[in-house]
Amino acid sequence: MSDHIRYVPTTSGFFMVLRQGDNVFDRLVDMMRDEAVPSAVIVGFGFVGTATFGFFDFKEKEYRPRTFNDLELTNLTGTLAWKEGKPAIHAHAVASNADFETFGGHVLALVVGRGSLEISISVMPMKLERALDDEIGANVLQLEAS
Repeated sequence: MSDHIRYVPTTSGFFMVLRQGDNVFDRLVDMMRDEAVPSAVIVGFGFVGTATFGFFDFKEKEYRPRTFNDLELTNLTGTLAWKEGKPAIHAHAVASNADFETFGGHVLALVVGRGSLEISISVMPMKLERALDDEIGANVLQLEAS
């Protein structure tokens, strides 16, 4: 992997440009740790070599994964927070293949394909945490009452 700069600061957070072979979640986790990001909202698009989406099965309390290759990511939306002292990424996306079929859902994994993937990261001043909500059976972003 080359030593290209992966992100730059902006007035509201960071702008990230990832390249072929980059693991999107690994790069976001590294940036969160390196920059001490308390929490953020992300929006992105670009080329994906491999995308694994999941559909949450509330009965089984687990994701049903499906992996797709060689897609154009038309929208990536999510939040960056923390869970038990570690970065916690919650993202959803929609992507299309060469036949213009679209796929999407909860993002379990993304690897950049040929080209690049761009992500705008809007940092929030408060540290947000995810915690398991027993009633739902899923991790939910916690908002503290002020």
